Amino acid sequence: MTGTAAPFAADDYRARMERAARSAAEAGLAGLLVAPGPDLVWLTGYAPTAVTERLTLLVLAPAQDPVLVVPTLEAPDAAKAAGASALTLRDWTDGKDPYAATAALLDAGGRFGISDNAWAMHLLGLQKALPGTSYASLTEALPMLRAVKDTAELELLAAAGAAADATFEEIRKVPFGGRRESEVAADLAGLLRRFGHSQVDFTIVASGPNGANPHHEVGDRVIERGDMVVLDFGGLRHGYGSDTSRTVHVGEPTDEERRVHDLVRAAQEAGFRAVRPGVPCQEVDRAARAVIADAGYGEYFIHRTGHGIGVTTHEPPYMIEGEEQPLVPGMCFSVEPGVYLPGRFGVRIEDIVTVTEDGGRRLNDTTREMVIVD
Repeated sequence: MTGTAAPFAADDYRARMERAARSAAEAGLAGLLVAPGPDLVWLTGYAPTAVTERLTLLVLAPAQDPVLVVPTLEAPDAAKAAGASALTLRDWTDGKDPYAATAALLDAGGRFGISDNAWAMHLLGLQKALPGTSYASLTEALPMLRAVKDTAELELLAAAGAAADATFEEIRKVPFGGRRESEVAADLAGLLRRFGHSQVDFTIVASGPNGANPHHEVGDRVIERGDMVVLDFGGLRHGYGSDTSRTVHVGEPTDEERRVHDLVRAAQEAGFRAVRPGVPCQEVDRAARAVIADAGYGEYFIHRTGHGIGVTTHEPPYMIEGEEQPLVPGMCFSVEPGVYLPGRFGVRIEDIVTVTEDGGRRLNDTTREMVIVD
């Protein structure tokens, strides 16, 4: 990810950093340490053009102003970030100890949340400088940090969803039969970019028996007439994610293929209908899974029902058994049940859904009926 996440102002980033520091205190942490990656972009608007072995770390603590420790040679770029005026830059030069500089900002006996993607060498360097400290991953300590989106974020996610919908409306017009999966995947990537995506994260085109693999790697299989084809694609548009799945058929389907597709569509609808404030995440999974299990296909639904989405295409919350986190207005996540019949075919239908004050709203509006392609 490069550049700023979205057109937010310094006050937006200041409010996010203040909220993150409060959340850390409420979780019993002395503060948060945020390395380059999606959390840093969300909190500050800063994404280094290249992540190297040099330490860059945002330090957030309830009783102090935010500080971004950054290499001197990268400080000019950091100062241009949209949220830079809401924090203090503390640069360090080559030959100096960045861990000593960072340690001066930390409680020597505190427990800190740290970015999941922080480099081990940096964590070990901090532990050596402050042996009395301890650490927990942000996903463990504050899994819902980015989960509830504000109005501007919801607008960006809706626009990304609309772009993915436009991509599907175009891809259904292209020839499938006789072409390689990789060729259709290239079409998907081109369409996502045409409709405003700056980053394409995945373009799954899983035809025939390949459709039974939910994360099939696109290959050179030639799509044949009579194939079911699972399409799963998404990426980032203006810094916010899209992710949608539809299953199309090349030519007329069999009765069984129609039956399985209708089953998955009913399961997806049941998962969506379960969305409302206060409902535990696992209830969305249970609602979708029950439809498939009751029809005798339970063993062929082999993944969770959904995942969160925001400045990344996969993030908390997760719609999975055992996740008791209640849904909150502003949360956004996928609802994507599937049935995967080994050696034969698969079906998945996926929308991004946001929680409203009284239910849920889909951010994808293309048909969930079976689409016949050439």
